[in-house]
Amino acid sequence: MALSSLRLLRTISSPPLTLCFLSSIPVPQLQYHSQNPGPFIQSRPFDSLYGKKGGTRSSGSLSWIFREAQSLGLRRWRNMAFFATAEVCDTNTVLLGSGDLRVLPPVFQMYGQCRAFSGPISTIKVFEDNVLVRELLETRGEGRVLVIDGGGSMRCALVGGNLGQLAQNMGWAGIVVNGCIRDVDEINGCDIGVRALASHPMKSNKRGHGDKHVPINIAGTLIREGEWLYADSDGILISTSELSI
Repeated sequence: MALSSLRLLRTISSPPLTLCFLSSIPVPQLQYHSQNPGPFIQSRPFDSLYGKKGGTRSSGSLSWIFREAQSLGLRRWRNMAFFATAEVCDTNTVLLGSGDLRVLPPVFQMYGQCRAFSGPISTIKVFEDNVLVRELLETRGEGRVLVIDGGGSMRCALVGGNLGQLAQNMGWAGIVVNGCIRDVDEINGCDIGVRALASHPMKSNKRGHGDKHVPINIAGTLIREGEWLYADSDGILISTSELSI
C-alpha cells in the first residue's frame, strides 16, 4: 500500500512539484514488521525534523502521507497538484471581477526548485533592511508563503542563500520579494519557491526597521496577512481565502 501510494503521488503531481514535496523531507524507509505482514513507514525521519520522539506508524496509506505532510506545513503540494493559475483564472471570472482573486503583474523572476507553490500569506514591509525577514523565517513556516514588500528597491538583496535554506528547513512554502535576492545558485538549490524582481550582489542593511503582518501593496495589488497565494510558471494569484477544488 505504501509503495503504491508513493507511485500515486508521482502520478497526480507534476514532476517538479513531486520532487519538491518528496525532497523537502527525508524519504521514509519502507519496512516490514515481524508481527505484521503489511508494510509500514518508519516515521523517525519525519519526527526528527522538529525533535519529536521517533517511532513507527502502522499505516502506509496515501491519507497517512497527507497527514504527515500537513503536520510539516507542506499541505501546499496537495493543493497545487490540482491548481493551475491559468485554469483558476478561466473558471473564476466572478472572483476576479470582485477583487477576491487578484493577479500580480508579471514582473517577477522564478528561483528555487519549486516552480509551483501555494499557502497562506505572511506579510512584511521593509526597505533595504532584512533583519525582520530573518526573524520571520526563523519561525515555523507551516506551509506559509512570506510576501516581502521591499519597496521595489533594486539597490541590494533582501534574501540570500542562508535565508533560502532557513526557509526550507522551517517549512515555508515560498518567498515572494518585491525587491532583489542574491546567492542565486544557492537559492536555486533550495526546495522552496522564490519569486523576486531581480538579483543583486549587495547585502541589505541590518537596522531592524520595518513592519510585520501589515497590509502591503505590490505593483498596485493589495495583499493582506492570512490571504492565500498560488504561484506557478504562468504567474501569481492572491485569493482572499483558500480556493477549493
